[in-house]
Amino acid sequence: MQTAMIDRSPEARSGATDPVEAGHIYRRLEAALRFIADNQAGQPSLDDIAEAAHLSPHHFQRLFTRWVGVSPKRFLQYLTLGYAKARLGEAASVLDAAYDAGLSGPSRLHDLFVTHEAITPGEFKQQGEGLVIRYGFHPTPFGDCLLMLTTRGISGLAFASEGMREAVLADMAARWPKARLVAKPADTAPLAARIFAGAPGPIHLHLHGTNFQMRVWEALLRVPPGGLVSYGDLARHIGVPKGFRAVGAACGANPVSFLIPCHRAVLSTGGLRHYAWGTGRKAGLIGWEAARRAGENAA
Repeated sequence: MQTAMIDRSPEARSGATDPVEAGHIYRRLEAALRFIADNQAGQPSLDDIAEAAHLSPHHFQRLFTRWVGVSPKRFLQYLTLGYAKARLGEAASVLDAAYDAGLSGPSRLHDLFVTHEAITPGEFKQQGEGLVIRYGFHPTPFGDCLLMLTTRGISGLAFASEGMREAVLADMAARWPKARLVAKPADTAPLAARIFAGAPGPIHLHLHGTNFQMRVWEALLRVPPGGLVSYGDLARHIGVPKGFRAVGAACGANPVSFLIPCHRAVLSTGGLRHYAWGTGRKAGLIGWEAARRAGENAA
């Protein structure tokens, strides 16, 4: 069983605090975030980004600042290729230090523990037979999410864009083809609130994956909020330096989005491609965390 930590301290949060309101704003901004990600190298103007969201520049700036807590101009600074490369430059030392310390030393900075447990080889073969998985859909600052829960922990967390709930549920259920899924939003709602609103306390994950995927996911848990890592660096740290494509595939197969932060894995150039839940959402997650990192450093 492994433990990692994610920053959820109150001083790291700003912007819209109600998940319903934040999710509503995110849906208004999703096209703009996608435009930002697709035009990352060119640093688009505020007017161009607002136009992509079908909003006036003034309304866009007010709405965007309400969502994330910083201005669009400041947010864009966190998504430049230069900023991404600077964060990638830190990745090797961050991962080295995390592995050396085992994430348990006196310099611990985060207050929400994520404990994860893989299913056994026998359970893997059973494909969830005899297992009951409770699930529910809940609002988050990045749109609605599907949260799936077994008696041993969270087994799935996926983002569900508007009109995509059934497809997302079917995709996640396919990972446990013989399990019985039961809609129990009252059971999953408290966990969703804790994860996205920042309440402290341990979060347990119950993961279905191969040994290789587990190694990649464990490495991702060692990348701190506001940090970025390349697929190549992840491959090197798990002992397969030429396996960056396989690492990318394992990131794409991550069953617990956000908690296992595959959004922090980027191209070696700093580009924000390859994210199962869309490049716009990836840009939003990276910029959101970077804004909070900057707020912490300024405090």
